[in-house]
Amino acid sequence: MRNTEKRFFAGILGLALSIVAAQAAPRPNIIVIMSDDMGYSDLGCYGSEIATPTLDRLAEGGLRYTQFYNTGRCCPTRASLLTGLYAHQAGIGQMTGDGGQPGYTGDLGKDAVTMAEVLKTAGYKTYMTGKWHVTKQLKPNGDKSNWPMQRGFDRFYGTIIGAGSLFDPWTLTKGEQAITPDNDEEYQPEQYYYTAAISDYASRYVKEHAADSKEDPFFLYVAYTAAHWPMHALDRDIAKYKGKYDEGYEVIRQARYEQMKKLGVIEDWQLSPAPQSWKDFPDEKKAWELRCMEVYAAMVDSMDQGIGRIVKSLEETGQLENTLILFLQDNGGCSENMGRRPRKDAKEGVKPMGKDELQTAMIPARSRAGLPVLTGPEVMPGPSETYIGYGQNWANVSNTPFWEYKSKNHEGGIATPLIAHWPKGIQAKNELRKRPGHLIDIMATCVELSGADYPKEFGGQKIQPLEGKSLLASFSKDENPDRVLLFEHFGRAAIRKGKWKVARLGYNRARPTIG
Repeated sequence: MRNTEKRFFAGILGLALSIVAAQAAPRPNIIVIMSDDMGYSDLGCYGSEIATPTLDRLAEGGLRYTQFYNTGRCCPTRASLLTGLYAHQAGIGQMTGDGGQPGYTGDLGKDAVTMAEVLKTAGYKTYMTGKWHVTKQLKPNGDKSNWPMQRGFDRFYGTIIGAGSLFDPWTLTKGEQAITPDNDEEYQPEQYYYTAAISDYASRYVKEHAADSKEDPFFLYVAYTAAHWPMHALDRDIAKYKGKYDEGYEVIRQARYEQMKKLGVIEDWQLSPAPQSWKDFPDEKKAWELRCMEVYAAMVDSMDQGIGRIVKSLEETGQLENTLILFLQDNGGCSENMGRRPRKDAKEGVKPMGKDELQTAMIPARSRAGLPVLTGPEVMPGPSETYIGYGQNWANVSNTPFWEYKSKNHEGGIATPLIAHWPKGIQAKNELRKRPGHLIDIMATCVELSGADYPKEFGGQKIQPLEGKSLLASFSKDENPDRVLLFEHFGRAAIRKGKWKVARLGYNRARPTIG
């Protein structure tokens, strides 16, 4: 038999075994992990110098998708992910303010169901930790009809709003109760850090599920705020990256570009123009600019450490083999100038916050210790008393090699890694999938794997049909479904069909792209 024939039959055999494995495995646990404001190149297994050993290991033991998309912005992405619909269909076409029109109500619509609501009908226990950000109702004593516990989750620890201090999160909530880092009697680490708390509560839910409900499968949604501004991280993690970025934007970006080509996660892409060269950045601010990226890397590193603890809890409870883990990102790197100028309203001599005193602002005036929260290049980012974003130049590095940033519908705004790991159901190891996909596909995948019936009616309300296509077939073999993918956000829009994509930056500006 010729070598080509041997490879052909080996491929057919591998595909058949993968299909049999997926069909034979009992209904898996499902964990969907989403990070915040990270670029396509920010993981080690997608080309980065940032240490992400846990995610790299999951990718090595499973699949990496290279043409997967989000909506380009925090809350529309979450609405789309949770419902399997385009964000406008789910009610959050822009942000969580009420636009007074269908598709722009700022709340998840009642004619949409969440993954948690659907999977509960199939006997799944449902848990969530992290960022919710799909409702305009934030008050702890207000309407909670679109909060996690009312939209299908059995347990919840996280924040209702989309951003805030990682040392004192705004709208921090446990179940339905507003809490502070200081008055949560069940969780008092040596130093509170929101990324770690999200991970630790997720690990707790996994362990307690194994102890109390192991006969039932579970669905866990882990929604980090890392690496959304502000650049907040623990000192020990920041120290790992001291000096790592001293050569500046171009060197780091080129190294990522070469590694991405070597890994195969990009093909036929040229580097987009950089907004500024390192030599042109003011010398007197370079130490501050470097610190911004060092803290950003530390935030990603800390998240990966936390995912490692979640994986360890699965291993210790014997649940890893039949758990599907999906990791993806909500949008590309963020070019916004948040906190990059000095704050004019900073106040000295403010009092420390009481144990039960809730944080009431996305951008706090003071830390819990009572120190003023400062911004601008005169203060180094990282501690709780700062509130700074890493800026456009580093966002351009995060989005290597693509055009544009978060909130845009060019690849820099909407391209996301997708890692799929499921030992019992995915026989392929360390393989790439070029299948074009979208957030709407996650719900369809969960419905197929769980055996749930996607409802035509729910809670007396007619439900919109699913928009997505299940990824299950691609677990066995790459595919190229004939489909059109749609994007729109504040007038910025894109359409992709096959290898062709057209995108516009606004109502009167367009930049066609192919890829």
